[in-house]
Amino acid sequence: MSDWPKLDYLAERDTYEAMHLALQMIGKLPTRLLPWENHGWHVALRVTPRGFATRPIPGHARQFAAALDVHDAAIRVFCDNGYARKVPIAGQTVAAIHAGLESALVAMGLPAPLWGGPNEMPDPVPFARDDRPREWDGDAALRLHRAFVLAARVFDRFRARYRGKSSPVHLFWGSFDLAVTRFSGRPAPLHPGGIPYLPDAVTREAYSHEEVSAGFWPGGNGVDEAAFYAYAYPTPPGLATRPVAPDAAGWNAALGDFLLPYAAVQASDAPEEAVMRFLDSTWRAAAELLDWPGGLETGEATGRPPR
Repeated sequence: MSDWPKLDYLAERDTYEAMHLALQMIGKLPTRLLPWENHGWHVALRVTPRGFATRPIPGHARQFAAALDVHDAAIRVFCDNGYARKVPIAGQTVAAIHAGLESALVAMGLPAPLWGGPNEMPDPVPFARDDRPREWDGDAALRLHRAFVLAARVFDRFRARYRGKSSPVHLFWGSFDLAVTRFSGRPAPLHPGGIPYLPDAVTREAYSHEEVSAGFWPGGNGVDEAAFYAYAYPTPPGLATRPVAPDAAGWNAALGDFLLPYAAVQASDAPEEAVMRFLDSTWRAAAELLDWPGGLETGEATGRPPR
């Protein structure tokens, strides 16, 4: 039996959306309280054994972090003075979660810059006014989190084999995807912008240098299933026709990405290796066509410190 859980985007997307919106709220904190990092990396969240968390954030004279605890269906706030607060999310409206999180932060003497609404979503409703009932299927939430944990494990292996600049393995709460990016070290052509619901200035800073990115997301954006993806910027001519592995992977012309359905990975006899083959083959296809410098990738077992 596979260690990778089954996911069903169409049946479980209401829970996925509730999780996404909770992460959107948490994501406002590093966005507004941390200094800007290249490519917006400061806003991204980390996958943890219990959910998703910010990095430490300065809050007045304190340091704190916020996390979505999937196992307890709650947002938790931890402060360096030992104080902690818990905000339940199961069965709560977005407005109620927003009010609870704001109240928790204020009670702990921390800043609460939670104004506004979701990013990178069509027809966003301000958090404080979103009173629609929200579904929270605990089992679906746990299975989705487990898929993110397992994907992150493979992405960490992939990242560790690269000598050049690479991103952390992190989750972008706007688009709700786990991502890892390799860079050639060369500037990229100015991005034309035009990505729906994303300011052009953010897009152009994110794509300021040549990159090959890969990631995992639970579905949406015209794809009604969870999938792994990979793309390059700039996109070299001929990339769409390059063969990639495994057999279930292929080019999606609408997105301009290679896709590997999560269901194919979950059903594989060796899921982790199937994902690694996808990451390796798509990166090589793009790097060769873009004529990236050689010697940037190490072997699986190299680069380890002595023990």
